[in-house]
Amino acid sequence: MATEEDIPRIQLGDYIVIQRQKYTKLQKFSSLDTTANLGKETLELKSLLDQPYGSTFKMCVKETKPGKRGAQRQHTLELCSETELRSTREVLGISSSGADNRDIQDDGEAQTLKPEDIAQLREECNDSSKIIEKLVENSKTFHNRTEYSQEKYLLKKEKKYFEFVQIRQPTIRLMLDIFYRQDSEKVMGIRVDTLSQIISYSGVCGFGSYLLYESGTNGLLPAAMLNSIGAGTEGTLVHMHPGNVPQKQALSALKLPLEQQQRCVSVNLYSVLREFYQGGEAKATDVPVVEPSANKPQETQPETPTEEQPEAIEPITKKPKLDESKSDREGAKGPPRWHLENKRATALMHAEFDSLVVAAKEHPSNILQALLPLVKPSRPVVVFSTCKELLQETFMELKTTGKVTGLHLTSNWLRTYQILPNRTHPEVNMSGNSGYLLTGYTLR
Repeated sequence: MATEEDIPRIQLGDYIVIQRQKYTKLQKFSSLDTTANLGKETLELKSLLDQPYGSTFKMCVKETKPGKRGAQRQHTLELCSETELRSTREVLGISSSGADNRDIQDDGEAQTLKPEDIAQLREECNDSSKIIEKLVENSKTFHNRTEYSQEKYLLKKEKKYFEFVQIRQPTIRLMLDIFYRQDSEKVMGIRVDTLSQIISYSGVCGFGSYLLYESGTNGLLPAAMLNSIGAGTEGTLVHMHPGNVPQKQALSALKLPLEQQQRCVSVNLYSVLREFYQGGEAKATDVPVVEPSANKPQETQPETPTEEQPEAIEPITKKPKLDESKSDREGAKGPPRWHLENKRATALMHAEFDSLVVAAKEHPSNILQALLPLVKPSRPVVVFSTCKELLQETFMELKTTGKVTGLHLTSNWLRTYQILPNRTHPEVNMSGNSGYLLTGYTLR
């Protein structure tokens, strides 16, 4: 049984998830002066320090500032008890309802309070239940509505005047829902069902060494794989990416133990391949060429580094990373961090990997040609792409060369359901497609 000391608490530097009813937002609690914006509401977060995750806070209006899109309210947060979270129906003691809505007319005259009266009421009162109580009292039709119609009315008003927020600890699912809702392209259109299949097909667990190439998922894929490897295990992950600096927001937000984070090695694809083949006794002619695909716009393609382009593989000389020591930034002796990471990655590459996952915006064919020799035989290969035609071409190439067997090309279809007494039905809005998966097993 978990004790009070075991409950994780909010600390400075943490990423937190702020939830107001069904709306969620990922926010970094970087200092006591940090604020978060939820629509027209601005929240001061300093009272969150040292509070347990999962706590609920009441938004108390501190001041109201006029703005171009209406009043902007600034709130302080106060920890609240469970008794304050009762439903509006319970608080108002509503017991009567109509048989049906046939006599109710939507003519805009049911509410006797004027907009300016409601605005004044909102300024004077900080309790949403009292505001809603006044709206119910001054509604001509509320008590004639059916119980279901009353509930919808109350939920609609709660959504507008709700003054409670819950602070949750980031998880893979929470972050994916937030990223996907804000901009699905930031995570390459990967939905939660597709992510679960990528993890399942790849066979990631606490033992073995795994190879991942991804070209932009906000750190979601490496975070999900490292989370599946777990803390205090022997598993390692080599995370290859096309840019100078890896995307690690989701990985940082998880707040994994340091030893677990250190088992994820992030390296530039082109830089580490050159290190792998040229760092030892191999000749330059042995380096496989990973060329940008013609199917992707040229301005978004990472270039293959050459001797004339050291900046493509030496980003540390231009922009030092945040986790480097001051002496490193001031030019102290010793190899740069990216070089040390390359050394660690090449050691794992020589030992070969137990699984390969590729999630590429570009054509995956050349990337697979370069990375497949690094995977042990009879190990899973998973390739994700938003374009079916690219995976169809890759399917035929792999089938022709005989490097991978058991090939399958699939696409997911997901629909969520509302589960309520006497009102269970599929939700009206749904996403039609979440990309395509090509899976198989290596042959030697």
